[in-house]
Amino acid sequence: MGMLVAVISAVIPSSGQTVCQPPPGSSAAAIPPAYLVLYRKAGAEYGIGWNVLAAVGKVESDHGRGPGSGIRSGTNPAGAAGPMQFLAGTWKAFGVDGNKDGRTNIYDPADAIPAAARYLKHNGAPGKVRAALFQYNHSDQYVDLVLRQASAYAAQGDETAGGRCAIPGAFAAMPPGKAAAAAIAFARGQLGKPYRWGAEGPNAFDCSGLVYAAYRAASVTLPRVSGDQWRQGHHITNGQEQPGDLVFFNSGPGTSTTNPGHVGLVIGAGKMVAAPHTGTVVQIQPYTRPSLLGFTRPTATRS
Repeated sequence: MGMLVAVISAVIPSSGQTVCQPPPGSSAAAIPPAYLVLYRKAGAEYGIGWNVLAAVGKVESDHGRGPGSGIRSGTNPAGAAGPMQFLAGTWKAFGVDGNKDGRTNIYDPADAIPAAARYLKHNGAPGKVRAALFQYNHSDQYVDLVLRQASAYAAQGDETAGGRCAIPGAFAAMPPGKAAAAAIAFARGQLGKPYRWGAEGPNAFDCSGLVYAAYRAASVTLPRVSGDQWRQGHHITNGQEQPGDLVFFNSGPGTSTTNPGHVGLVIGAGKMVAAPHTGTVVQIQPYTRPSLLGFTRPTATRS
């Protein structure tokens, strides 16, 4: 059951030329906060990257803000409705009562966003995210546009440096479980908060405090400091790391190969969310550097 959705010609040009720039709104900061919460929640629940869901929402309706018909009432010329632009038949099959109010409301993002996640998963995402998006809208250009936007969201815009087309792929390797997805969502939500030694939130973090708080938000209890986190986790061969793994560094005062002094949370594409040091803020950084020690996969029991 395909979801053939009309896409505004201003977004996907009718000339058939390849679109090499991501659409406006490449920063996650441009997403309405209520929508961002819903994208992250649905992503964690269905194992779909929040950035992919957000990219669909951006292209379909600009997160419910677009001027097109059918977003807030009625349908567009193709018969699609709501912020995620569902056809009636597809909504009947995949609609979700996301806010548990007893209704499946196609115009309510609390219902429409998890429904989109459910539909994408049904069609093969995250492992076959391109095929799933093609089922959402039978257009290769649409798929390319969504993937570029997803890549831009995942990297906070830095995947498109230099004006080149971003190469999708990092977001295709989704977190290996709900706990990892929830931890990543939490860590991303702390971006921009200051580093403070010994802090574990909510207003500031040190490096190990950030990953400790991220997994605590996923109901998983980790040790509090980086050395203990390193010793407890299941060690992963370099190159086999996945989103949600912890990445450790032999850096900082008094650290060694058995007692790493810095840790970050892997998010994919060679990047991590980390709280680096005094004078910085929680940020996304590459983790390939000479001081890289290794990776662990959290094995703590749920709290």
